Amino acid sequence: MSNTKDFIVEELKNQIAGFKTEVKEQTVGTVIEVGDGIVRISGLSDVMMSEMIEFKSADNRQDTPNEAKNQVYGVVLNLEEDSVGAIVLGNFESIKEGDTVVSLKKILEVPVGDNVVGRVINPLGEALDGKGKLDTDKFYPIEKIAPGVITREPVNKPVQTGIKAVDSMIPIGRGQRELIIGDRQIGKSAIAIDTIINQKGENMKCVYVAIGQKESKIASIVAKLKEHGAMDYTTIVLTGASDPASLSYIAPYAGCAIAEYFLDKGEDVLIVYDDLSKHAVAYREISLLLRRPPGREAYPGDVFYLHSRLLERSCKLSKQYGGGSITALPIIETQAGDVSAYIPTNVISITDGQIYLEPDLFYQGNRPAVNAGLSVSRVGSAAQIKAMKKVAGKMRLETAQYRELAAFAQFGSDLDEETIQKLERGKRLVEIFKQDQYEPLPVAKQVLIFFSAISGLLDSVPVEKIRQFEKDLYNYADTSGENVLNEISEKQEIDKNLEEKMKKLVNDYKDTLDYLLKDDISKN
Repeated sequence: MSNTKDFIVEELKNQIAGFKTEVKEQTVGTVIEVGDGIVRISGLSDVMMSEMIEFKSADNRQDTPNEAKNQVYGVVLNLEEDSVGAIVLGNFESIKEGDTVVSLKKILEVPVGDNVVGRVINPLGEALDGKGKLDTDKFYPIEKIAPGVITREPVNKPVQTGIKAVDSMIPIGRGQRELIIGDRQIGKSAIAIDTIINQKGENMKCVYVAIGQKESKIASIVAKLKEHGAMDYTTIVLTGASDPASLSYIAPYAGCAIAEYFLDKGEDVLIVYDDLSKHAVAYREISLLLRRPPGREAYPGDVFYLHSRLLERSCKLSKQYGGGSITALPIIETQAGDVSAYIPTNVISITDGQIYLEPDLFYQGNRPAVNAGLSVSRVGSAAQIKAMKKVAGKMRLETAQYRELAAFAQFGSDLDEETIQKLERGKRLVEIFKQDQYEPLPVAKQVLIFFSAISGLLDSVPVEKIRQFEKDLYNYADTSGENVLNEISEKQEIDKNLEEKMKKLVNDYKDTLDYLLKDDISKN
């Protein structure tokens, strides 16, 4: 018995001798007000703007295994004289007045890495696709100062969207920010999704940020991307319509941080923000709850900076800085086509051009409903291959002439031969620009059909049969004209020799058809 007692005493002495005290300094505050996802805190005198904080229950301030599973975090947004205003990231209902708040001494971060590719996550990096936790130990801050002027280089390499109307008239380059703007339900997201699908084999990572979207819509988008093999290089950052405004607010910044990981590796990234109208509304909600002074349309005074500091992070870096790029496709929803509203004008002034979708064109069956007159790319033909540049210039001119003449022709009956010819060709161009969703087109095929149109090779094809002709021509080119398509892809410019080959290909195909009427135009 005495041996046991001696052993215990000896063991206790050893433990006391080896005991080390550790002083851990923490900045601790107290919740004085909570509601609607907003918390007011006292005692955090040295906290920073955008710093992460953790809420702990007043009953039990020690980390228990159960509590560690249900950690609730927040981000500091307001630094006032006697209190701090913060937003809660997640469920705020568990937070009560008197709860302890601990400053974590770090800016909000999201997990990044190659393992996020192919996943559906929320802005905090938590998996939403049922595939388990993200296996990554690398984190990037969601807020970052945009690359400076010296680190950038001009945009000169195209992002092929696969959409004929965009690639020919409103080209997008790697590192560009091209706004997609229009009323609801007229195909804004469809353009972005088709562009992502078309990046297969283009060595480009894609990030799709869904802000406050219906989860059923995102589920169908994920299914389509999987069907086309696009989830292999795509990450989806999702905040649902029922999620707190705080998550919608940080979502685009989280998506941009994920894109910046690949940018730093020298890779090209395409990021879609769907949509920034909902993002601005979420920020307005947060700002009003934090009692910030409202400005125009009740938005806070810094709503321009909200989007400019996000979109300026998209760039094309020069070779000595890695040579990567982030191409942004922000989406803005207008009300009754009003592009002069506050948020649309803000984002138009930040971006390098816009693709304007018009409801009238959409309802007439012209889909995608791109209005070529109001749409613009400020990078222009610098983001096109030479072959596309050659055919697109004439296409743009003839389309503009057709729009003008069509408006004039409805009032007059006596039209001269040249005007009739331009109208007829214009009708065929309008048909060519029509394109089904989830069917992006390789650039070589686009060049082929545009060349056929401006060379007059389609003038003898009835307007109502243009789309069928186009589809069959691609099938014919895949079998009999594969060399021509490969030559367009490899050379990326049209010389006399290639011109003759394309003419021969189209004419050979026309000879195989029996429904073409040589004098169709004169009969019309």
